[in-house]
Amino acid sequence: MHYAVVDLEMCTVPKAARTSKYHWSQETIQIGAVLLDDAYEVIDKFCTYVCPEKGHITSFIRKMTGISDEHVKDAPVMQDALKLLTDWLPKEVELVAWSDSDRTQIAHEIRGKGLQCDREELLTTAWTDCQAIFDKKLKATRAYSLEQALNLSDIMYEDGAHDGLVDAYNTALLFAKLKKTPDYELNQYYKSADEKEVDHLSCTLEDLFKGIQLDS
Repeated sequence: MHYAVVDLEMCTVPKAARTSKYHWSQETIQIGAVLLDDAYEVIDKFCTYVCPEKGHITSFIRKMTGISDEHVKDAPVMQDALKLLTDWLPKEVELVAWSDSDRTQIAHEIRGKGLQCDREELLTTAWTDCQAIFDKKLKATRAYSLEQALNLSDIMYEDGAHDGLVDAYNTALLFAKLKKTPDYELNQYYKSADEKEVDHLSCTLEDLFKGIQLDS
């Protein structure tokens, strides 16, 4: 069995561009993925920009992700980007992500745009939620961002949050540690610091953005 850890970056779909079939406020502009073998070791990486068909990259998204119109103008549309992804995936693979929002986004685009995908069932059902695994290990009573989870888990991670490939790689590091460490324990330094904070931001800007409706 292989594990493919996936992360999407998205842009805004203004209200004027939404339809009865595609009424969601976001559209994919980057797909990053990291492949792990059955020992949870990184063996391959995948990344593509995606040209949005309905949305546009606002200044907020450009500043947050570093992705501009120039990056996506000649990129494949979602239909072709998903074909590249599924061709890259091995036959026996389990998809993993931080939270369920990326799987949901792909399902929305497949359904809302009427896309034809060879492995639609794989892409739209039963991904493994790394955030849920972390919360269970931690017995968390509130939400933690990926960066917080990496710090709490004492993982040296790559900088570059809100880049699809970087976030996929960092999620893969955390997923691998959670799977390979039955007696998982928090980094005590970060645990103590976290417990002392009163008004600590408990989610990333990306997490916040994924949960709201944005107008043009």
